[in-house]
Amino acid sequence: MQNRLGRQTVALEQPAVILSHAAVGGKQEGEGPLADCFDHLCADSFFGEKTWEKAESAMQKIALSKALEKAALPPEDLDYVFAGDLLNQCIGTSFSLRDFGIPFYGLYGACSTMGESLALASLLVSGGFARKAAAMTSSHFCTAERQYRMPVPYGNQRTPTAQWTATASGCVILGAEGDGPKITAVTCGKIVDKGICDANNMGAAMAPAAYDTLAAHFRATGTGPQDYDLVLTGDLGVLGHQIVTEFFQQDGVDMSKNYQDCGMLLYDIQKQDMHAGASGCGCSASVLCGYLLRQMEANHLRKILFAPTGALLSPTSSFQGESIPSICHALTIEK
Repeated sequence: MQNRLGRQTVALEQPAVILSHAAVGGKQEGEGPLADCFDHLCADSFFGEKTWEKAESAMQKIALSKALEKAALPPEDLDYVFAGDLLNQCIGTSFSLRDFGIPFYGLYGACSTMGESLALASLLVSGGFARKAAAMTSSHFCTAERQYRMPVPYGNQRTPTAQWTATASGCVILGAEGDGPKITAVTCGKIVDKGICDANNMGAAMAPAAYDTLAAHFRATGTGPQDYDLVLTGDLGVLGHQIVTEFFQQDGVDMSKNYQDCGMLLYDIQKQDMHAGASGCGCSASVLCGYLLRQMEANHLRKILFAPTGALLSPTSSFQGESIPSICHALTIEK
């Protein structure tokens, strides 16, 4: 049985249990402060493949294979895999899963995809519609630049508000039973669009969606930031993190003590010259699967609120002068 808390939030009476998790990263991730948290790092941006798009598929293959190995499960034990990426038609994901033979739901939530996939997988597991399911996503700096902005060889100058798309992938395997961290509540976000049109300012575009979802989650669950060891948004970077903090400050809510953003954790922003921080589906996915869940397993964190964000634009919409609709999905994860 599930308990609906308001319009957007569901409390899982039978929590979905995280059985295993794996994080894969590239060269920049291997030079960042979370390098030791990755299960696999590769300094070759092609991951041994001929194109960057194939490299992104390779990352997902590695992430899923590592997660299955850590859970001691064969692919056929998974009832579903929920996954997606930033590429047109999610080709990074569909090509990565061709040889696994797992029933597949393809998702597009931009950089919020890890939250979307985890939420849907946990709902099916909690409701008894799946015994075990995987949630997975990825991004690649070079594929994202080629699709959304300029090809990397062009060498265009980045604005101060720009963020660096993570070359990373994360995978979580969920089950109905186990001793791992549990997903106990999920909040589905709404589209929020405040008119930001600058594709190089994702933090400002996505921050209102993060605020909207976090506020809805707090209201529905009767909690506040003080009830969590860590509140973590995804991919807002320095600017977006500041905006969310100021929004809550206007409501009289202090987010300064335990609020962080994945885009501020993945890299050493100053040393690695990452401008406003990290972004991309793989950013929040790898921070969750590589760092946060390990911290929970070591009992350094007991209860977190994970809220990755996504900017739902496309090259076509940007060329047509459209603003950037954004979304954020939130999940309570408890040890």
